Amino acid sequence: MASITLDNVSIHFPLFHTGGRSLRKTLLSVTTKKNFASDRHGLYVRALDGVSLQVDHGDRVGIVGRNGAGKTTLLRVIAGIYEPVAGRVAVEGAVNALLDVNLGLSLDATGYENIILRGLYLGMHPSEIRALAPGIAAFSELGEFLHFPARTYSTGMFLRLAFSIVTATKPELLLMDEWLMAGDAHFLAKAAERIDGFIGQSKILVLASHSLEIIRKWCNRVIWLEAGRIVMAGEPSAVLDRYSQAT
Repeated sequence: MASITLDNVSIHFPLFHTGGRSLRKTLLSVTTKKNFASDRHGLYVRALDGVSLQVDHGDRVGIVGRNGAGKTTLLRVIAGIYEPVAGRVAVEGAVNALLDVNLGLSLDATGYENIILRGLYLGMHPSEIRALAPGIAAFSELGEFLHFPARTYSTGMFLRLAFSIVTATKPELLLMDEWLMAGDAHFLAKAAERIDGFIGQSKILVLASHSLEIIRKWCNRVIWLEAGRIVMAGEPSAVLDRYSQAT
């Protein structure tokens, strides 16, 4: 049974390791963010600060918060990209993460070669990738550009390729970040339809987005993060109404 458990998880990012005490004092005094701290090693950011969370089979969890609140950091902790400095993370089930459009892709490889590379990165067998490749190519609508190096692609074309590859699989735990909404209108309409089916196949969804409309549509739980801490968690309408009032 798919599940995600975070128990008092903290993530710290050091900003510098110098002895610049006056600079640390200045930064700490001028900032209004509560997630900056300083110790003898220097200034650091508490990207996540004592976060506890339980996500069970069937949950569709939306994460909201201002820029720098810790949304992407939380997704990366669940994906196993970041290791916490404190606390425990336990994830049951295969994770499929749409967090970084560049992840597992090479600018020097062609589109078709990148389909293989990203598929291998996702843990797929080469025969499985080859079977999915025609459908991936068709969905991307990149045509002959799939024979060209990815460095010749626009940002939108690169997004199409990455999205088409990742959503060709059937996930157990699906993690999604804001970059997915950066495509052109035509492709976004296709993507939205595909995501609806994609989410329906997944056992757990965790989605970070600034779009409250998307959160309301796809999620049955919402977590509001600020300064790396959970401000409120619960039913979407209650959390999103409070969040809207506060922002």
